[in-house]
Amino acid sequence: MWVEAGPGSLAQLLRHTSLDQVDAVWLSHLHLDHIGDLLNAYYALAYGELPPRAPLPVYAPAGLADRLAGFFAQPDAGFLADVLDLRPLSDGHEVELGGLTLASSAVDHGGPEAYALRASSTGHVLAYSGDCAPCPALDALAVDADLLLCEANDPVANPFHHTPEQAGDLARRSGARQLVITHVGPLLTPEAATTQATQAFDGPTTNADVGITFTF
Repeated sequence: MWVEAGPGSLAQLLRHTSLDQVDAVWLSHLHLDHIGDLLNAYYALAYGELPPRAPLPVYAPAGLADRLAGFFAQPDAGFLADVLDLRPLSDGHEVELGGLTLASSAVDHGGPEAYALRASSTGHVLAYSGDCAPCPALDALAVDADLLLCEANDPVANPFHHTPEQAGDLARRSGARQLVITHVGPLLTPEAATTQATQAFDGPTTNADVGITFTF
């Protein structure tokens, strides 16, 4: 399962598996820093002489087809059909993939359609904020997560993103067992964001460094 396809993520994915082994892609919203490597994946699947496979399911906001057509300078997204199977997300969308349940909730990102993800299997839960400001939908999605992966982009509260303190507060009030800080913006360092998050959450807290793994 490939969650978010921002620039550089495909190279990291290929450290662990091959692209033809990926069952599906899930994208929280359509900003380039979350979908950019989907273009590289398309080229690899279409022209990389990988073993034949059915089109790769991509769960994403409904505008992805038009966005990709624009990137490829095509009049429509029909050319993608043999390679990518675009499946629109909606609030409350749920799908089962190999024993993993993926539940999506619409969240507030200051305007664009955006989703958070709750992935569960055998009683264990990973909750992922996507990009968003604090909102009731994210509170509900994160309840009792074994691991909460939450963005902390900005040092000051705003309608688009979490601050580190807000990420920590979400972990505390949702009952998360562990907090992992991600999507740290240029006005913060990962170390500072992680430290600030611990002011609101006293459970295990770390930054999502490249290559780090978690078991629960």
